[in-house]
Amino acid sequence: MGEISLSIALVTRNRPESLERCLKSLRSQSIQPFEVVVSDDSDPELAPKTEALAKYWDCRYIKGPQRGLYANRNYTALACKGTHIRTMDDDHLLPEGHMEQCMEAVWFDPKSIWTTGEMGFINGEYCGTSQTATQLYPSGVAGSVTDVDDNWAIADGATIYPKEVFDRGHRMVEWFPFGSSYLEFGAYLYYHGFRSRCIPGALIKHYADQTILTRRNNISVIESQLYASLCFNFFFKPNPGLAAKYILSCIRYSNFNQNLVWNLPKLITQAKRRWHKN
Repeated sequence: MGEISLSIALVTRNRPESLERCLKSLRSQSIQPFEVVVSDDSDPELAPKTEALAKYWDCRYIKGPQRGLYANRNYTALACKGTHIRTMDDDHLLPEGHMEQCMEAVWFDPKSIWTTGEMGFINGEYCGTSQTATQLYPSGVAGSVTDVDDNWAIADGATIYPKEVFDRGHRMVEWFPFGSSYLEFGAYLYYHGFRSRCIPGALIKHYADQTILTRRNNISVIESQLYASLCFNFFFKPNPGLAAKYILSCIRYSNFNQNLVWNLPKLITQAKRRWHKN
């Protein structure tokens, strides 16, 4: 492969203070990316401040599509011009030497998807460390990888994709505001010939707030979990028995939410159309 250029695809929404900390940590790295693209889904009253920050830190600013996180991820990736695209969120900080670790990994194997682990903080308080990204399990939730050099893990805001992923038309699904759909993307790409690898020792610092905990029982999260489980058990590693088991499990977990039950045929159809597309 020829020269490698790494684009940062950074998504943001209504958090200029957090974005500034993020960009400061990025620009303090000893190795700088080819470009930083900031895609902004902010409300009109905060967009000008966000744009000013992006330009101050020498980033290319674009208006986001205003259709949710995963639509913005797709949109930002398509705006990038590098040979590789690294996702980033506005509440992430990069430890010293992080970009060097990323570039070494890409140079070592430019064809693979590379992921990092993370140190988690909620409202500023440390809450734990995951040494690697996680991958989709049959239940539709995240589980640990068994082989750090051959897996389908995705770190939602800390993954490096060869641009070929998006050039071939692969996209994250945009039907859910948050939840397990990003994990489905990892399995989907593995199914289409892209493997994920973990960058040894590479972590990001993720400064979340309390809302990350309140999402867990949100019906959209449960629906995205069910969708991801359907994709895993019907198409990725077919097992109809597990599919039935986790369909019932998600319905029970939702307290037999009627909308979830009514949406089940739609979720199955969406999964079938996506996984049988190519």
